[in-house]
Amino acid sequence: MNDQEILNKSPLGQDTQYVNTYDPSLLYPIARDLNWKEQGVERKELPFQGVDIWNAYEMSWLNQRGKPEVRLAEFRIYTDSENIIESKSFKLYLNSLNLSRFDSEKEVKELLIKDLSAAANGRVDVRIYHPDQAPEFGQFTGFCIDNQDVEITQYTPAPELLTTGEDDVEEVLYSHLLKSNCPVTGQPDWATLGISYQGKEIDREGLLKYIISYREHGDFHEQCVENIFMHIWERCQPESLNVYARYVRRGGLDINPFRSSEVDDIDNLRLSRQ
Repeated sequence: MNDQEILNKSPLGQDTQYVNTYDPSLLYPIARDLNWKEQGVERKELPFQGVDIWNAYEMSWLNQRGKPEVRLAEFRIYTDSENIIESKSFKLYLNSLNLSRFDSEKEVKELLIKDLSAAANGRVDVRIYHPDQAPEFGQFTGFCIDNQDVEITQYTPAPELLTTGEDDVEEVLYSHLLKSNCPVTGQPDWATLGISYQGKEIDREGLLKYIISYREHGDFHEQCVENIFMHIWERCQPESLNVYARYVRRGGLDINPFRSSEVDDIDNLRLSRQ
């Protein structure tokens, strides 16, 4: 099966039945190195680590007396896992808990860790919490680069727009203008992108134009962030680099990939659009 056939067989873009009893077979894993293989790159040799943070806002199951329990959940799938999990299949899997009975929240959590770890073929952490414990909204610290008066002509990734000056800096920049598209359905994915780095100062006008150049690009959230990391890493050659995208939720889920040259984890920073 070639790469396009793998994507076409995913639940995205297909009519699917609503399954409301527990079914882990609904999870559809996709190899993390899918796009990198097409570029002739060994993903395991790339200079980053990190985590994909998923937040689920529509999770429910039944207790043993048939009464619904409603929770929010945070899932952390680390980048040393073999697979990402296709988002619609993740949603369908969570839906399959809706009419399933469990003894306790602990049982549900252990089941989620087991099933998601198997699908990702790697480490997965799960936190479940009551809706009254939802995290407060936050925001990226640093400088927002969006107010620059720039002319935009490119809407597919253009890494040549990335340049640096001569001064050494350590700074955090962010933009609310990242948009990419689902590679299967073409539906828009909206995000705020944070970039923290140490090294030669990145030209802010070029960086903003580069971020906007993803506007018509079709790829999964995780791959977009990895591409952005590598383009900045190769063209700007920072001493250290973190790239963190906070995507707007779709289908009750948001996906927030973090890639870093230094660390493999980050705070779950919930933004106002999430």
